[in-house]
Amino acid sequence: MPPRNREDAFRYDKMVERALRGVVKQALDEVVKDGLVEDHHFYITFFTEHPGVKLPNYLKERYPGEMTIVLQHQFYDLEVDNDKFTVMLSFNNVPERLTIPLPAITIFADPSVNFALQFQPLTEEDEDDVHFEAEELDIDKDDKQKKKGEVVSLDSFRKKDKDKT
Repeated sequence: MPPRNREDAFRYDKMVERALRGVVKQALDEVVKDGLVEDHHFYITFFTEHPGVKLPNYLKERYPGEMTIVLQHQFYDLEVDNDKFTVMLSFNNVPERLTIPLPAITIFADPSVNFALQFQPLTEEDEDDVHFEAEELDIDKDDKQKKKGEVVSLDSFRKKDKDKT
């Protein structure tokens, strides 16, 4: 294996991005397995023009750029895989299937516990790093900590473009 240069070594920004998107995947996996419990519900904001996003054209036209969906009472057929999720939601009483790649997500929030994650847009190179295998996300439930009212932003972890030159 060739030696890595200083800029490629320990890319903590990518490690954090991967770990936090893993939290989103694991939360969705738990909903598939057990359903939503108590008052938990999710607000998920995503880029509608991101490669791999599938939603009806009228929704893309109505929400150019970004769209927020709510997974609470009326959603169906939630499926999660290593790099995307699909879900059935109703829009004006018309059921629609949406496919959302995990890298397209910009905000994930569970207002019932004042928890939110905010993501920065990924480059195509970064997106290759956001692919999960089931064993990578085996987080012990006893180790989870709830932090009230905290939004985690990755800006402080990212390298600035000027630092790369």
